[in-house]
Amino acid sequence: MTDHDAKLPPDSEPTAGSAPDDPERRRVLTGLAAVGIGLALSGCKTESGTSGDTANRSAADLRLDAALRDQVKQIVVIYAENRSFANLYGNFPGVQHPLDSVSAERSLQLDRDGKTPLPRLPAIWGGLVPQAQEVDGKRYMIDEKHIVGLRNGPFHLTDAQGAPLPSGVITRDLVHRFYQNQMQINAGRNNQFAAWGDSGGLVMGHYRNSADTLRLWGLAQQYTLCDNFFMAAFGGSWMNHIFLISAQAPFYPDIHNSPAKKLASVVEGDDPAGTRLKLAADSPASALDGPPVFVNDGAFTADGYAVNTIAPPYQPSNVRPAENGNPAFADPANPRVLPPQHYATIGDRLTDKGIDWAWYSGAWQYALDHQDTGAVPDFQYHHQPFNYFASYAPGTAARRKYLRDAGLGNDASTNRLIADIDAGRLPAVTFYKPQGDLNMHAGYADVESGDRHITTIIEHLQRGPQWANTVVIVTHDENGGWWDPVAPPKGDRWGPGSRIPALVISPLAKKGYVDHTVYDTNSILRLISRVHGLAPLDGVVQRDRAFAQNGLAPLGDLTGALDLA
Repeated sequence: MTDHDAKLPPDSEPTAGSAPDDPERRRVLTGLAAVGIGLALSGCKTESGTSGDTANRSAADLRLDAALRDQVKQIVVIYAENRSFANLYGNFPGVQHPLDSVSAERSLQLDRDGKTPLPRLPAIWGGLVPQAQEVDGKRYMIDEKHIVGLRNGPFHLTDAQGAPLPSGVITRDLVHRFYQNQMQINAGRNNQFAAWGDSGGLVMGHYRNSADTLRLWGLAQQYTLCDNFFMAAFGGSWMNHIFLISAQAPFYPDIHNSPAKKLASVVEGDDPAGTRLKLAADSPASALDGPPVFVNDGAFTADGYAVNTIAPPYQPSNVRPAENGNPAFADPANPRVLPPQHYATIGDRLTDKGIDWAWYSGAWQYALDHQDTGAVPDFQYHHQPFNYFASYAPGTAARRKYLRDAGLGNDASTNRLIADIDAGRLPAVTFYKPQGDLNMHAGYADVESGDRHITTIIEHLQRGPQWANTVVIVTHDENGGWWDPVAPPKGDRWGPGSRIPALVISPLAKKGYVDHTVYDTNSILRLISRVHGLAPLDGVVQRDRAFAQNGLAPLGDLTGALDLA
């Protein structure tokens, strides 16, 4: 591949706004904010159980509430891993910002000074495929020297000979952490992904998919694809799993006098809520010379909020029990263990209302049975967010009832979720986390295996006895460090972060539709809360307030993807 002349950035840089890359829509939504924000902030429940103040809601809204309660009996959330929208669906027909139409100015990556266009993308440090793999009878091992001189812009992932890289090949991983994601987004410009990543130019890579290469693409053509759906929190998988169930960042009390004090990040300036990590003195000045080096890129903010991966307090955990301690707990003195959290989750809201629900984890029981040997890649300890909350501690009734093992694989004999689908036993709300090698996470999983697994789950749902009243949401926890051209809306301290794929698959979904409504991961919580008349979680209310202060309408609740009679 050859290097092309880089273009200078435009004089007027885009910023994160009310709607991605669309200033006119910002003005429209600002007007709508005055209408919608009272409802969004009220958080009250009427006698009928619907969130919000009925007196201030339109007749159409009330009719939609009734239709949701009448027709939506099961909500199924399938949570895959680490892909930006552009990485998988960039040129999907009907999207607002097709990847092939993104101008060179909008995709141009700047160096670490925030001013200088990179003359080319950095090398893919460590190689695109650092470990030898055989896929469809062909051997793949693509090291750093095989792909060089990448032009400054998005590129199609290929092998060393320039042929399309099969989605069954596992690539190297990319950094995806709280501060780096904000630095890469760069106030909505999305022009420093290469500068602040640890994988060089790989951040700009994407697959050229179609229904022939991605089965989920075919389902998106049949149902609804959301092309303005953002990860709720900046950064990585763990933070976004926590936000999926709670919309709120966990807290470590008095962190500077705790065992975890050395895991507090060091940011620029004196404000503990700062958004930029402090560079180490020996950090390369240019992204062309190597990955950045920081003074301390820790698991916590300077004021004690947990934002990057940290171990759960209960087994299965990647921290063993204390010597002579409770074997069902992780060692609480270990600085890598988060103290149990006590604030409300969507599970608590559902339980309080008497609504049945469950989180199915692939390989959960396998991990419990193999704590001494480890279960990676089948199970990632930080992918079971309820295992961080005291309400679901070992020995509790809630843990036994709601945290379920999905088993392994792709058939009902080994996958308990599939068995429950086939038998019509799904609760009203189901969360499903596939086992590690089936979740699409770069570094230890490929796209194809996860794609086949998730579509297998959906095929069972479509044939199952509960399908007529089921809404399935397939999304990814976060962008995995992959670039995306669309600016997230300006929210609060925690997000939203980069744009990610989301599909709404249901007999109640709009057919062959691309939904341009602005959503984030917590739009799933908004839908669940609306269907079941739940009070909004504190983090959802906080985000609505932040959006209002920024002149924006509240995020959508995914009802825009549904077609209810």
